[in-house]
Amino acid sequence: MSVRIGKKTIELQNRVVIKGFGSVCGAKESKGPLKDFFDISYDDNKFGKETWEEAEGVLQEKAVNIAIEKSKVDKKEIDFILAGDLLDQCVSSMLGVKKLKIPFLGQFGACSTMAQTILVSSLLVESKAARNAIAVTSSHFCSAERQYRFPLDYGGQRTPNAQWTVTGSGAVLLGEGEKIESPYIKRVMAGTIEDFGVTDSSNMGAAMAPSAASTLKYFFKDTQTTPKDYDLIVTGDLGEIGSKLLVELLEKEKINMGGNYNDCGLMIYYKEEQDVHAGGSGCGCSASVLCSCILKKMKKKELNNILFIATGALMSPTSFQQGKSIPGIAHLIQICN
Repeated sequence: MSVRIGKKTIELQNRVVIKGFGSVCGAKESKGPLKDFFDISYDDNKFGKETWEEAEGVLQEKAVNIAIEKSKVDKKEIDFILAGDLLDQCVSSMLGVKKLKIPFLGQFGACSTMAQTILVSSLLVESKAARNAIAVTSSHFCSAERQYRFPLDYGGQRTPNAQWTVTGSGAVLLGEGEKIESPYIKRVMAGTIEDFGVTDSSNMGAAMAPSAASTLKYFFKDTQTTPKDYDLIVTGDLGEIGSKLLVELLEKEKINMGGNYNDCGLMIYYKEEQDVHAGGSGCGCSASVLCSCILKKMKKKELNNILFIATGALMSPTSFQQGKSIPGIAHLIQICN
């Protein structure tokens, strides 16, 4: 059974391995730096569907089926699927996974949802409440813009600090495995809500950075480690502004992030050439980056010990229209070979 390390960190005692993973992306993402790592990419972001929400469901459906196929696990042995997206009532997740007929737990952590689904899935498997569980999230630029900002036909201007919502999805299938199997989940940490009073809904990086700093600070303290102990520390997705702020906040705590830190929102696009302003965002951002280049590099042993910290801006269309502040959340997953 899992044990608590320090104040907030949970260390898994039974080995929970990533048996399969899949990544799917849209047209803009397929032209970015990670284009060769995605399992499937599309040129048409509607994927043959009538609505953007249905199109986003296709992303999850494809990512999940790829993860299952790679894992060689029978669908009958998958006990839970934990899925989430940015939309009301997790509608795209429902549309994406309903055909599978696997017990479903909808998740919402904004852009932190991929880490949240992996965290909960890992604990379900580790406790033997599940033989296998799937964690999947997605986002779609067009569905997110319609819900949180304006319909695309409106042609609204984006501020320089805005981030571009990724059209993509990532899924991992987790199950109990032997030591020789890799990668595996070593430790997890659920973050606390941090509110620094940011009210600009375009400046999500600034809203989320304090929560990422808090989570990392407590993790390093709990585990008695430093950033140098990891091959890669990746947040998702603070973008350019939030990443710089995170480094500054941790420097005040005498924690130097060094050269092995990156952010999924900066990895997925050519920032200037693709005109994404401060970088990528959306829970499909960290999910698709993790399930493409990062896990593929771990399978090749190019990375062996990473920290994946997905960050979320906890707002709704109603709350930001009311001018309320935007709290942040950040959950952490340590993945090893």
